[in-house]
Amino acid sequence: MSGSAAGQRLDRALAAQLPEFSRSRLQALIRDGQVAIGGRTIVEPRHPVNSGDRVRLLVPPPRPAAPQPQPIPLDILHEDDQIIVIDKPAGLVVHPGGGTRDGTLVNALLAHCRGTLSGIGGIERPGIVHRLDKDTSGVMVVAKTDAAHRDLSAQFADHGRTGVLERRYTAVVWGVPERRRGTVDVAIGRSSHHREKMAARRDGRAAVTHYSVERALPGQSGEPVASVVACRLETGRTHQIRMHMAHIGHPLLGDPVYGAGFSSKRSLLPESARSALDTLNRQALHAAFLQLRHPATGETLGFESVLPADLRQLINAF
Repeated sequence: MSGSAAGQRLDRALAAQLPEFSRSRLQALIRDGQVAIGGRTIVEPRHPVNSGDRVRLLVPPPRPAAPQPQPIPLDILHEDDQIIVIDKPAGLVVHPGGGTRDGTLVNALLAHCRGTLSGIGGIERPGIVHRLDKDTSGVMVVAKTDAAHRDLSAQFADHGRTGVLERRYTAVVWGVPERRRGTVDVAIGRSSHHREKMAARRDGRAAVTHYSVERALPGQSGEPVASVVACRLETGRTHQIRMHMAHIGHPLLGDPVYGAGFSSKRSLLPESARSALDTLNRQALHAAFLQLRHPATGETLGFESVLPADLRQLINAF
């Protein structure tokens, strides 16, 4: 790369050479694996680059300006002129991004709501106040007006400290926590080694999860090998429950990111549970309950999602 100072950050060097791209756009391309130095893919924007380095940048073709409505069925728990509450199935991506351009909850909402979603989230996230991971099932609320979006966003930002907001999840984890009831208070940030993974970081964002063991699940020997755990969020960070439970030594069954090191424990499961886990194809996590204040009426509303069939089958297989 000509004109770059020795040891200059890659994103800054590219920005100097390619003024038609914003630095944030270049950082996104780097993190997406679209930049290579000397034939080696670089995914860290701060990677040093020196004068004379051969840098290759691949720019994907332009994407559609906005998601398109698609007639995807929705399991609607509640709907009025301000909000829509849905029971999201596992496997459904919430909004376009990361290579997924359609078939998302947003595409379904655009078709169902016909232009009545809040625009605060931008063209790719209309109405989206919070989200669930692709492979996490359960209750989500979506804003249909900008006023509702602002109110709900404030409730989620407050995390129920001064209001009624409450989020409860059901998880199936490896082992049984020694303390049957406890709190994980560990700040979360993006892993420096795995861009798709979150990690405990001193410089991360505050994250608090309260948990309680509901049921121990016996293995082949009769000794507990897993447990059903109820989790209540005091904050809402990316992968919070998955990372927090793994942090205390009890990752979720079926979690390929945080529970990969526990795959050897599969042999401890009863045969029926091994079969159920093999067919699960996702982390064992379900957003079971959401309570909020209606943004227009002020009424406290609670919405519950029953445990889906795949998680019921897993638990009952023990």
